Amino acid sequence: MQLTHPELAELAQRLQHERKAQGLSREQAAAVCNVSVSFIRDAESHPGRCSLERLLQLTQGLGLTLALSGWQTDPRPSA
Repeated sequence: MQLTHPELAELAQRLQHERKAQGLSREQAAAVCNVSVSFIRDAESHPGRCSLERLLQLTQGLGLTLALSGWQTDPRPSA
Protein backbone atom coordinates (compact mmCIF):
# COMPACT_ATOMS: atom_id res chain seq x y z
CA MET A 1 0.00 0.00 0.00
CA GLN A 2 1.28 3.45 -0.87
CA LEU A 3 0.18 6.42 1.18
CA THR A 4 -0.90 9.34 -0.94
CA HIS A 5 -2.07 12.71 0.30
CA PRO A 6 -1.04 16.33 -0.22
CA GLU A 7 0.13 16.59 3.40
CA LEU A 8 2.88 14.01 2.82
CA ALA A 9 5.18 16.71 1.42
CA GLU A 10 4.62 18.72 4.59
CA LEU A 11 5.31 15.63 6.70
CA ALA A 12 8.63 15.14 4.90
CA GLN A 13 9.61 18.76 5.57
CA ARG A 14 8.62 18.55 9.23
CA LEU A 15 10.57 15.34 9.78
CA GLN A 16 13.69 16.84 8.26
CA HIS A 17 13.24 20.11 10.17
CA GLU A 18 12.81 18.31 13.51
CA ARG A 19 15.83 16.09 12.93
CA LYS A 20 17.98 19.10 12.12
CA ALA A 21 16.53 21.14 15.00
CA GLN A 22 17.65 18.37 17.33
CA GLY A 23 21.12 18.50 15.78
CA LEU A 24 20.93 14.93 14.52
CA SER A 25 22.55 13.61 11.38
CA ARG A 26 20.59 11.01 9.45
CA GLU A 27 22.87 8.36 10.91
CA GLN A 28 22.21 9.54 14.47
CA ALA A 29 18.45 9.79 13.91
CA ALA A 30 18.41 6.30 12.44
CA ALA A 31 20.16 4.93 15.52
CA VAL A 32 17.84 6.77 17.93
CA CYS A 33 14.68 5.71 16.05
CA ASN A 34 15.86 2.17 15.28
CA VAL A 35 15.42 2.56 11.52
CA SER A 36 17.89 2.55 8.63
CA VAL A 37 19.62 5.61 7.25
CA SER A 38 17.99 4.91 3.88
CA PHE A 39 14.60 5.00 5.58
CA ILE A 40 15.35 8.44 7.04
CA ARG A 41 16.30 9.62 3.55
CA ASP A 42 13.11 8.18 2.05
CA ALA A 43 10.89 9.59 4.81
CA GLU A 44 12.36 13.05 4.29
CA SER A 45 11.93 12.96 0.52
CA HIS A 46 9.10 10.54 -0.36
CA PRO A 47 7.16 9.50 2.77
CA GLY A 48 4.38 8.05 0.61
CA ARG A 49 6.74 5.19 -0.22
CA CYS A 50 7.21 4.39 3.47
CA SER A 51 5.06 2.17 5.62
CA LEU A 52 2.80 3.88 8.11
CA GLU A 53 4.25 1.73 10.88
CA ARG A 54 7.79 2.95 10.18
CA LEU A 55 6.67 6.58 9.83
CA LEU A 56 5.05 6.33 13.25
CA GLN A 57 8.24 4.77 14.63
CA LEU A 58 10.28 7.66 13.23
CA THR A 59 7.96 10.39 14.48
CA GLN A 60 7.84 8.87 17.96
CA GLY A 61 11.62 8.45 18.00
CA LEU A 62 11.98 12.15 17.25
CA GLY A 63 9.50 13.01 19.99
CA LEU A 64 6.75 14.04 17.58
CA THR A 65 3.11 13.03 17.41
CA LEU A 66 1.44 12.01 14.17
CA ALA A 67 -2.35 12.11 14.32
CA LEU A 68 -4.66 10.52 11.79
CA SER A 69 -8.26 11.57 11.70
CA GLY A 70 -11.45 10.96 9.78
CA TRP A 71 -12.47 8.31 7.35
CA GLN A 72 -13.66 9.03 3.85
CA THR A 73 -16.46 6.47 4.22
CA ASP A 74 -17.92 4.55 7.12
CA PRO A 75 -16.55 0.98 6.85
CA ARG A 76 -19.44 -0.46 8.93
CA PRO A 77 -22.29 -2.10 7.03
CA SER A 78 -25.63 -0.30 7.11
CA ALA A 79 -28.30 -1.78 9.35
